Amino acid sequence: MSTPEHSPLGKTTAYADRYDPGLLFPIPRSGKREEIGVSEPLPFHGADIWNAYELSWLDARGKPVVALAEFRVPAGSPNIIESKSFKLYLNGFSQERMRDADVLAATLARDLSAAAGAPVEVILSEASARGHAFRDLEGELIDHQALDIDDYGPPRADYLAADAGAPAVEQTLVSNLLRSNCPVTGQPDWGSVQIRYRGAPIDPAGLLRYLVSFRNHNEFHEQCVERIFVDVMQRCRPVQLSVYARYTRRGGLDINPYRSTGMELPGNPRGARQ
Repeated sequence: MSTPEHSPLGKTTAYADRYDPGLLFPIPRSGKREEIGVSEPLPFHGADIWNAYELSWLDARGKPVVALAEFRVPAGSPNIIESKSFKLYLNGFSQERMRDADVLAATLARDLSAAAGAPVEVILSEASARGHAFRDLEGELIDHQALDIDDYGPPRADYLAADAGAPAVEQTLVSNLLRSNCPVTGQPDWGSVQIRYRGAPIDPAGLLRYLVSFRNHNEFHEQCVERIFVDVMQRCRPVQLSVYARYTRRGGLDINPYRSTGMELPGNPRGARQ
């Protein structure tokens, strides 16, 4: 069955060192989307942007090669890919000879697209500091507000509010205080989140309280971002909205979901904690 409880998460696992696409474990998005009232057609566009920092294979002469990889899984795909299975799959290339990086990229794209149920973009790059500088998410940081907070979950959408009587604004708000937990292992997932919108001004204190209320919440990264998107849309009624979360890595992978009312996709700015 394709449920989190049947995935490799939280289980002792033998790490394969040979290529095996059967290691990939897809989980349908539909269940969690139904929980938050999302149905077709989706109210957002976007992608889940994964970065892999532990990718290695053998060249045609048997010499190891290392690279960084970026994967873009479309938000419209029917499945997410469970992260530990993704790690196990990537590790399987460590003793595989590949003619060149293009062959590897094509293999990755084929297998990941089959698991996600939609075309997955794969970008390989040199494993060096060149071109991979740290950058903060753009926007106004809301974390320094002097607030008393004692609510750490479940997420409270009623904290969200916007001043409907005020002139519309275009604003980008950022917090580094997002934390949620893996729904299977309970391990914490740490992240930063950027909320870009056009509409009535959103109350920053209520927004920060809302984001902190994810602190003890058990949900995958992709599901948390979709919950934030839906809650902000319902409570604050912006004309345009984008939600982008940059999570810290675990097991050599970070996951960075982006959901937006627009068609554009974001860059891939590596944060200081990534």
